[in-house]
Amino acid sequence: MSRVLVGVKRVIDYAVKIRVKPDKTGVVTEGVKHSMNPFDEIAVEEAVKMKEKKLATEVIALSVGPAQSQETLRTALAMGVDRGIHIEISGKDYDMLQPLHISKMFAKIAQDEKCDLIILGKQAIDDDSNQTAQMTAACLDWPQAVFASAIEKADNGLKVVREIDGGLETITTKLPAVISADLRLNIPRYATLPNIMKAKKKPIKKLTVADVGVDIKPRYEVVSVEDPPVRQAGSIIPDVDTLVSKLKDLGHVK
Repeated sequence: MSRVLVGVKRVIDYAVKIRVKPDKTGVVTEGVKHSMNPFDEIAVEEAVKMKEKKLATEVIALSVGPAQSQETLRTALAMGVDRGIHIEISGKDYDMLQPLHISKMFAKIAQDEKCDLIILGKQAIDDDSNQTAQMTAACLDWPQAVFASAIEKADNGLKVVREIDGGLETITTKLPAVISADLRLNIPRYATLPNIMKAKKKPIKKLTVADVGVDIKPRYEVVSVEDPPVRQAGSIIPDVDTLVSKLKDLGHVK
Protein backbone atom coordinates (compact mmCIF):
# COMPACT_ATOMS: atom_id res chain seq x y z
CA MET A 1 0.00 0.00 0.00
CA SER A 2 1.46 3.38 -0.95
CA ARG A 3 -1.03 6.23 -0.57
CA VAL A 4 -4.07 6.62 1.65
CA LEU A 5 -6.62 9.33 0.88
CA VAL A 6 -8.67 10.50 3.85
CA GLY A 7 -11.65 12.85 3.85
CA VAL A 8 -12.03 15.76 6.27
CA LYS A 9 -15.17 17.87 6.39
CA ARG A 10 -15.65 21.20 8.17
CA VAL A 11 -18.91 21.01 10.14
CA ILE A 12 -20.64 22.94 12.90
CA ASP A 13 -19.04 21.84 16.16
CA TYR A 14 -20.86 19.00 17.90
CA ALA A 15 -21.31 21.07 21.08
CA VAL A 16 -23.13 23.93 19.31
CA LYS A 17 -26.92 24.13 19.45
CA ILE A 18 -28.16 24.18 15.87
CA ARG A 19 -30.48 27.04 14.87
CA VAL A 20 -32.69 26.96 11.79
CA LYS A 21 -32.74 30.07 9.60
CA PRO A 22 -35.97 32.11 9.79
CA ASP A 23 -36.67 31.43 6.09
CA LYS A 24 -36.21 27.67 6.67
CA THR A 25 -33.67 27.34 3.86
CA GLY A 26 -31.02 25.81 6.12
CA VAL A 27 -29.24 26.30 9.43
CA VAL A 28 -27.34 29.30 10.75
CA THR A 29 -23.60 28.94 10.06
CA GLU A 30 -22.31 32.51 10.29
CA GLY A 31 -20.54 33.27 13.55
CA VAL A 32 -20.90 29.63 14.63
CA LYS A 33 -17.96 27.51 15.81
CA HIS A 34 -16.88 24.86 13.30
CA SER A 35 -14.53 21.90 13.64
CA MET A 36 -13.55 18.69 11.86
CA ASN A 37 -16.33 16.14 11.58
CA PRO A 38 -15.73 13.69 14.49
CA PHE A 39 -15.96 10.59 12.30
CA ASP A 40 -13.39 12.15 9.95
CA GLU A 41 -11.04 12.61 12.92
CA ILE A 42 -11.29 8.85 13.45
CA ALA A 43 -10.55 8.27 9.75
CA VAL A 44 -7.48 10.53 9.94
CA GLU A 45 -6.22 8.74 13.05
CA GLU A 46 -6.54 5.35 11.35
CA ALA A 47 -4.71 6.53 8.24
CA VAL A 48 -1.87 8.02 10.32
CA LYS A 49 -1.61 4.78 12.33
CA MET A 50 -1.27 2.85 9.07
CA LYS A 51 1.67 5.02 8.10
CA GLU A 52 3.25 4.55 11.54
CA LYS A 53 2.91 0.77 11.10
CA LYS A 54 4.62 1.04 7.67
CA LEU A 55 1.41 -0.09 5.96
CA ALA A 56 1.30 3.18 4.00
CA THR A 57 3.98 5.51 2.74
CA GLU A 58 1.89 8.69 2.45
CA VAL A 59 -1.39 10.04 3.80
CA ILE A 60 -3.28 12.74 1.87
CA ALA A 61 -6.25 14.65 3.30
CA LEU A 62 -8.94 16.04 1.01
CA SER A 63 -11.49 18.66 1.99
CA VAL A 64 -14.22 20.19 -0.17
CA GLY A 65 -15.63 23.50 1.00
CA PRO A 66 -15.07 27.22 1.58
CA ALA A 67 -11.74 28.90 2.33
CA GLN A 68 -12.13 28.08 6.05
CA SER A 69 -11.82 24.38 5.18
CA GLN A 70 -8.05 24.96 5.08
CA GLU A 71 -8.18 25.26 8.88
CA THR A 72 -9.68 21.77 9.01
CA LEU A 73 -6.95 20.50 6.71
CA ARG A 74 -4.30 22.06 8.95
CA THR A 75 -5.75 20.12 11.88
CA ALA A 76 -5.38 16.90 9.88
CA LEU A 77 -1.81 17.83 8.96
CA ALA A 78 -1.05 18.47 12.64
CA MET A 79 -2.37 14.98 13.45
CA GLY A 80 0.21 13.47 11.10
CA VAL A 81 -1.17 13.72 7.57
CA ASP A 82 1.56 14.46 4.99
CA ARG A 83 -0.20 16.90 2.69
CA GLY A 84 -3.61 18.33 1.92
CA ILE A 85 -5.82 18.99 -1.10
CA HIS A 86 -8.52 21.65 -0.91
CA ILE A 87 -11.26 21.83 -3.54
CA GLU A 88 -12.61 25.30 -2.84
CA ILE A 89 -16.31 25.91 -3.25
CA SER A 90 -18.47 28.37 -1.34
CA GLY A 91 -21.78 30.21 -1.27
CA LYS A 92 -24.90 28.68 -2.74
CA ASP A 93 -22.87 26.13 -4.71
CA TYR A 94 -21.50 24.74 -1.45
CA ASP A 95 -24.90 24.85 0.25
CA MET A 96 -26.34 22.69 -2.53
CA LEU A 97 -23.38 20.29 -2.72
CA GLN A 98 -24.58 16.70 -2.34
CA PRO A 99 -22.91 13.35 -1.48
CA LEU A 100 -22.75 12.18 -5.11
CA HIS A 101 -20.79 15.32 -6.05
CA ILE A 102 -18.33 14.73 -3.22
CA SER A 103 -17.98 11.06 -4.17
CA LYS A 104 -17.09 11.93 -7.75
CA MET A 105 -14.47 14.40 -6.51
CA PHE A 106 -12.92 11.78 -4.20
CA ALA A 107 -12.89 9.26 -7.04
CA LYS A 108 -11.11 11.71 -9.35
CA ILE A 109 -8.48 12.70 -6.76
CA ALA A 110 -7.90 9.04 -5.78
CA GLN A 111 -7.19 8.20 -9.42
CA ASP A 112 -5.01 11.26 -10.01
CA GLU A 113 -2.97 10.59 -6.85
CA LYS A 114 -2.82 6.82 -7.48
CA CYS A 115 -4.21 6.01 -4.02
CA ASP A 116 -4.64 2.44 -2.82
CA LEU A 117 -7.11 3.17 -0.02
CA ILE A 118 -9.73 5.78 0.81
CA ILE A 119 -10.86 6.18 4.43
CA LEU A 120 -13.87 8.38 5.18
CA GLY A 121 -15.94 9.02 8.27
CA LYS A 122 -19.09 6.91 8.13
CA GLN A 123 -21.20 10.08 8.11
CA ALA A 124 -21.00 13.82 8.71
CA ILE A 125 -22.78 15.14 11.80
CA ASP A 126 -24.36 18.03 9.89
CA ASP A 127 -26.42 16.21 7.25
CA ASP A 128 -26.02 12.59 8.50
CA SER A 129 -26.24 11.34 4.91
CA ASN A 130 -24.00 8.26 5.34
CA GLN A 131 -23.64 7.96 1.56
CA THR A 132 -20.26 9.29 0.44
CA ALA A 133 -18.12 6.20 1.12
CA GLN A 134 -20.58 3.85 -0.58
CA MET A 135 -20.99 6.14 -3.59
CA THR A 136 -17.23 6.66 -3.90
CA ALA A 137 -16.71 2.89 -4.02
CA ALA A 138 -19.37 2.65 -6.72
CA CYS A 139 -17.80 5.49 -8.78
CA LEU A 140 -14.42 3.71 -8.69
CA ASP A 141 -15.81 0.17 -8.85
CA TRP A 142 -13.71 -0.63 -5.75
CA PRO A 143 -14.68 -2.98 -2.92
CA GLN A 144 -15.99 -1.30 0.23
CA ALA A 145 -15.93 -2.02 3.96
CA VAL A 146 -18.19 0.45 5.73
CA PHE A 147 -18.84 1.00 9.48
CA ALA A 148 -15.36 -0.31 10.36
CA SER A 149 -14.54 -0.82 14.05
CA ALA A 150 -11.21 -2.63 13.47
CA ILE A 151 -8.79 -2.82 10.53
CA GLU A 152 -5.88 -5.26 10.17
CA LYS A 153 -3.48 -6.17 7.39
CA ALA A 154 -4.42 -9.39 5.61
CA ASP A 155 -2.45 -11.45 3.08
CA ASN A 156 -3.96 -9.88 -0.04
CA GLY A 157 -5.55 -6.80 1.44
CA LEU A 158 -7.28 -5.86 4.69
CA LYS A 159 -9.38 -7.63 7.31
CA VAL A 160 -12.14 -5.34 8.55
CA VAL A 161 -14.54 -5.80 11.47
CA ARG A 162 -17.82 -4.06 10.67
CA GLU A 163 -20.54 -2.89 13.04
CA ILE A 164 -23.91 -4.18 11.83
CA ASP A 165 -27.42 -4.29 13.31
CA GLY A 166 -26.94 -7.82 14.62
CA GLY A 167 -23.48 -7.27 16.14
CA LEU A 168 -20.14 -7.54 14.34
CA GLU A 169 -19.18 -8.87 10.91
CA THR A 170 -15.61 -9.66 9.80
CA ILE A 171 -14.76 -9.42 6.12
CA THR A 172 -11.60 -9.36 4.02
CA THR A 173 -11.20 -6.98 1.12
CA LYS A 174 -8.64 -6.60 -1.62
CA LEU A 175 -6.99 -3.28 -2.42
CA PRO A 176 -7.70 -0.69 -3.68
CA ALA A 177 -10.75 -0.22 -1.45
CA VAL A 178 -12.95 2.30 0.33
CA ILE A 179 -13.47 2.13 4.11
CA SER A 180 -15.74 4.20 6.33
CA ALA A 181 -14.77 4.69 9.97
CA ASP A 182 -17.21 3.97 12.79
CA LEU A 183 -17.10 5.40 16.29
CA ARG A 184 -15.20 2.53 17.98
CA LEU A 185 -12.41 2.23 15.41
CA ASN A 186 -10.02 4.32 17.52
CA ILE A 187 -9.62 7.40 19.73
CA PRO A 188 -8.16 10.29 17.71
CA ARG A 189 -4.99 11.87 19.04
CA TYR A 190 -4.70 15.51 20.04
CA ALA A 191 -2.52 17.66 17.84
CA THR A 192 0.50 18.79 19.89
CA LEU A 193 1.85 22.33 19.64
CA PRO A 194 5.08 21.26 17.85
CA ASN A 195 3.03 19.33 15.29
CA ILE A 196 0.65 22.27 14.85
CA MET A 197 3.69 24.43 14.03
CA LYS A 198 5.04 21.81 11.62
CA ALA A 199 1.65 21.59 9.93
CA LYS A 200 1.91 25.23 8.86
CA LYS A 201 4.77 24.27 6.53
CA LYS A 202 3.08 21.22 5.01
CA PRO A 203 1.67 21.75 1.52
CA ILE A 204 -2.02 22.23 0.70
CA LYS A 205 -2.90 22.09 -2.98
CA LYS A 206 -5.83 24.30 -3.97
CA LEU A 207 -8.19 23.19 -6.73
CA THR A 208 -11.52 24.33 -8.11
CA VAL A 209 -14.53 22.26 -9.11
CA ALA A 210 -13.58 22.89 -12.73
CA ASP A 211 -10.16 21.34 -12.08
CA VAL A 212 -11.75 18.01 -11.14
CA GLY A 213 -14.42 18.19 -13.85
CA VAL A 214 -17.42 17.35 -11.69
CA ASP A 215 -20.91 18.59 -12.55
CA ILE A 216 -22.31 19.97 -9.29
CA LYS A 217 -25.84 20.55 -10.51
CA PRO A 218 -28.16 19.50 -7.62
CA ARG A 219 -29.92 16.15 -8.03
CA TYR A 220 -32.62 17.06 -5.51
CA GLU A 221 -34.08 20.21 -3.97
CA VAL A 222 -34.30 21.02 -0.26
CA VAL A 223 -37.84 22.30 0.20
CA SER A 224 -37.72 23.23 3.87
CA VAL A 225 -35.54 22.80 6.98
CA GLU A 226 -37.42 22.81 10.29
CA ASP A 227 -36.79 22.12 13.96
CA PRO A 228 -38.18 18.81 15.23
CA PRO A 229 -41.51 19.15 17.07
CA VAL A 230 -41.22 19.90 20.77
CA ARG A 231 -41.94 16.82 22.87
CA GLN A 232 -43.91 16.96 26.10
CA ALA A 233 -41.89 16.43 29.23
CA GLY A 234 -41.99 12.95 30.74
CA SER A 235 -42.93 12.10 34.30
CA ILE A 236 -41.92 9.48 36.84
CA ILE A 237 -44.67 7.28 38.24
CA PRO A 238 -44.49 5.11 41.37
CA ASP A 239 -46.10 1.86 40.17
CA VAL A 240 -47.87 -0.03 37.37
CA ASP A 241 -51.36 0.79 38.63
CA THR A 242 -50.64 4.51 38.34
CA LEU A 243 -49.24 3.95 34.83
CA VAL A 244 -52.38 2.12 33.69
CA SER A 245 -54.56 4.82 35.24
CA LYS A 246 -52.68 7.61 33.44
CA LEU A 247 -52.80 5.74 30.12
CA LYS A 248 -56.58 5.37 30.51
CA ASP A 249 -56.96 9.05 31.35
CA LEU A 250 -55.05 9.97 28.18
CA GLY A 251 -57.12 7.57 26.09
CA HIS A 252 -54.22 5.34 25.11
CA VAL A 253 -55.80 2.20 26.62
CA LYS A 254 -59.38 1.19 27.41
